[in-house]
Amino acid sequence: MSQLNPRLPNLIQVILALGLFLLMAFSFTAQLNLPIQLALYIGWFIIIALGIHLGHQYKELEQAALGGISNGLGAVLILLAVGALVGTWISGGIVPTIIYYGLKAIHPSVFLLATMVICSLTALATGTSWGAAGTAGIAMMGIGQGLGVPAPITAGAVLSGCYFGDKMSPLSDSVILASSMSNVEVVEHIKGMLPIAAISYVITGIMFTAFGFHYAGNVDMSQVQSVIHAMEKQFYITPYSFIPVVIVLGLLAMRMPSFPVISFGSLLGIIWAVMIQDVDFLVAFNTAWAPFEIDSGIAFIDSILNRGGMSSMLGSVAVIVFGLGFGGLLDKVGVLETIARLFERRINNSGSLATSTIGTAFMGNVFGSAMYVSLILTPKICAKNYDRLGYQRKNLSRNAEFGGTLTSGMVPWSDNGIYMASILGVATLSYAPFMWLSFVCIAVTIFTSYMGWFIDKVDSQKPQSVDDGMIQKEV
Repeated sequence: MSQLNPRLPNLIQVILALGLFLLMAFSFTAQLNLPIQLALYIGWFIIIALGIHLGHQYKELEQAALGGISNGLGAVLILLAVGALVGTWISGGIVPTIIYYGLKAIHPSVFLLATMVICSLTALATGTSWGAAGTAGIAMMGIGQGLGVPAPITAGAVLSGCYFGDKMSPLSDSVILASSMSNVEVVEHIKGMLPIAAISYVITGIMFTAFGFHYAGNVDMSQVQSVIHAMEKQFYITPYSFIPVVIVLGLLAMRMPSFPVISFGSLLGIIWAVMIQDVDFLVAFNTAWAPFEIDSGIAFIDSILNRGGMSSMLGSVAVIVFGLGFGGLLDKVGVLETIARLFERRINNSGSLATSTIGTAFMGNVFGSAMYVSLILTPKICAKNYDRLGYQRKNLSRNAEFGGTLTSGMVPWSDNGIYMASILGVATLSYAPFMWLSFVCIAVTIFTSYMGWFIDKVDSQKPQSVDDGMIQKEV
């Protein structure tokens, strides 16, 4: 029998529900070789059962799940569009051309640093870490493999750059969402992040530079030359292949919507495949859906170029849909709020406040399976603590952004974790230890918060409030 006033779950109920979900998630992926989609699917019913026990009606829970899904459908559209872009840009010789010139121009000793810088500039200009990883990121993965750099390390440099540029861009959807949910202007939000992000970027750049020198003397240049010759044999390499890249990045930088721009980029890839690579039109057109097929005789080239197409993203789409719905259920039932209340009385300074906010945002990724879930729920849960202690909301938006966005790619079943693993061809748990910018940025944030640096107190006693109506969605 449903109650008029559903109650919040207690800590034991939360531990049992989330513990069961985590047990399934790890056992399915690590031991049973079952897809994470099934764990998320079953997880729905675990949270629904808990919600009904707490007095919620099934219809309300179902609507909460559907509402959570609707919040992230823009990400699904972009995911499919990027899949089409990757497939057509490979068949059109665009990605191979970037790899070809990259192998010729980038010295192995500075490759990792160059990777981070190039990907950060791409994400900064376009406002999308996904778009940057799907274009510059893929090319840098190919160059790295050609130079003999382990793929997980290259992926770490790619993601360090992509997430930094995304966080510093006023065009980013996550930047807009985090600032809006915290009732902070976008420019103020970015200014609040800038000092810590800049310090972290420099530290990470030094780390990748030092690590790069380790591989400089171990590069087999004969292998590099064989890859270059294979590229020349398989594709017609021409500087004209950079034109689609310039067009797509330019349109994104002009604040054009991501979904149609990336879709237009895939059309350019088809045109380049037909006109420059002399690929049959139907074959080129099909690469927007199915992975491009190539047999060069070199395993590295085949592994990096036999990919792409919307069909390769369908598994990721299922994860995002189930994950967003799962996050909507968690929000409705009040699971994360119960956890936050447990630590609320221990939050008494800026350091513990930053740590708890970042932890809450990370849990939003782990249990909500999507960055959108984390960035929506974290300000709602943590805002009252910032008001109680007298700190400005831009501290909240910064900590929620760092905790929610920078850790989203580390969770194997999150939207970012699934997407990045699929695009870069590296398992999430393999590249996660090398996402150095994320670790450094979080460490610097917590350290400086305990030291009282880069912390802004409110100037008056006027209470601040989260205006949920200010949420701006940007795909």
